[in-house]
Amino acid sequence: MSVYYLSVYSLKIYLCIMNSNKTVLILGANSDVAKQAIKLYTNQGYSVVAASRNLKSLESFADENYLEKSKIEIKYFDANEFCSHQNFYDELSVKPNIVVYAAGFLVGNQEALKSFDRAFEMMKTNYAGAVSILNIITMDQSNKNLERIIGLSSLSGVRGRKSNFVYGSTKSAFTQYLAGLRQELNSRKIIVNVLVSGYINTKINEGLDLNQSLLMEPDYVAKHIVNAGKSFTIVPNWKWKIIYWILKMSPEFFVARLP
Repeated sequence: MSVYYLSVYSLKIYLCIMNSNKTVLILGANSDVAKQAIKLYTNQGYSVVAASRNLKSLESFADENYLEKSKIEIKYFDANEFCSHQNFYDELSVKPNIVVYAAGFLVGNQEALKSFDRAFEMMKTNYAGAVSILNIITMDQSNKNLERIIGLSSLSGVRGRKSNFVYGSTKSAFTQYLAGLRQELNSRKIIVNVLVSGYINTKINEGLDLNQSLLMEPDYVAKHIVNAGKSFTIVPNWKWKIIYWILKMSPEFFVARLP
């Protein structure tokens, strides 16, 4: 065995030992990115509570990927059922060290403009549901193990654009909430990250006319979640980093000309 592979193997063993008593709660765990994150977290020794409305899909995923049964617990969670969130949290057998909010819902801008019910579903899933459950989790000061919260946002929320501003507004609100939450939790040394991603090759984007050269794979994005550092904003892929800063810094007249 080469020195390189020996070092990688030793690092994996070390991580498994260090993380063996830590739990990750993934909310909206049925998304393609979240599923890849489950695999990566369990490979690093974490226990994972995978929470979603679609329990059968998660069970099939765990079986198909031979995930260690003792390392994954599957629980029902509906981001839109706000009144159930307190009971959901209270019933967790172990309170989490890391929380990942990956729940998301998307409809096209024209559909959202014509149907407030569809727009409201995006608002509830992408923002209001996140605020509801994360407020409950972070205000539980008896959980001394909580060390990190990661929210999955989108470049659509960086600036308002006419092609997707309803969806983008929900992601913008979520990003601003996380920014404030980071300040709120700083004194408790709890890290808050927001992952601001571009196009990902996932089921939520199926049927959309996207630039294929900019598509990222779910496992690539998941690695940025699992390996999150202390910086607030995480933008996977150098191409999207450039696009992110162009959107952030461009004057309004330029943004108004974008699709």
